[in-house]
Amino acid sequence: MRSPSSINSHLALINRISALTKSFSARKTQKISSNLLKTLRSKLVSGLCPLLLALLLFPPSPVQAVTVENVTFADSTAIGDKPVPLRNAALLRYLKIIKAYVAALYLPEGTKPEDVLTDVPKRLEINYLVSIKGPDFGKGAVPTLERNQTPAELAKLQDRIDRLNSTYRDVKPGDRYALTYLPGRGTELALNGTPLIVIEGADFAAAYFGIWLGRESIDDKLKRDLLKGR
Repeated sequence: MRSPSSINSHLALINRISALTKSFSARKTQKISSNLLKTLRSKLVSGLCPLLLALLLFPPSPVQAVTVENVTFADSTAIGDKPVPLRNAALLRYLKIIKAYVAALYLPEGTKPEDVLTDVPKRLEINYLVSIKGPDFGKGAVPTLERNQTPAELAKLQDRIDRLNSTYRDVKPGDRYALTYLPGRGTELALNGTPLIVIEGADFAAAYFGIWLGRESIDDKLKRDLLKGR
């Protein structure tokens, strides 16, 4: 039979071996964890590098739908509190030679070309490539309005037409007018984002937007391009 001192010596040895084993296991585990972390970190970096490089070389472009003659129009606009998508944008050539302006039409999704002048929200943005005097806008609108309206219809609209035409200001290349119709509110004319006037009436909107989109438009090709969509 072993003496108590011998048993205690054995127990101390066992405890020492257990402590050493735990210490070795902890160091080994720590080393494995460290190596694993380094490996994961390396793989993560190597995986992200191509992505980061691609983002640096090809940064996300701003939302845009179409660029014509270096003029860019947003993919959609807000009319009232609802987004309205861009239908299309196109260039108008005056006398088929002079690049006069680029126009963009915004219409609710699903609007048929034949319904464009009905009581639906719409916006026509016109970015000018040439300088035009304010009074010339009204003069240029008269022939098309007369082709699309009867004398009686034109007489009913004349006061409102005069009010809008008197609001036009001179423009230079790069300036942008926007005509926006919101049912129940009217037709707003804005220059470079600054509202100038609002003219009431769905009948007025139909007549004035008809200059570009009506039966006898100012330019048939421009009308077709705007209405056909992209």
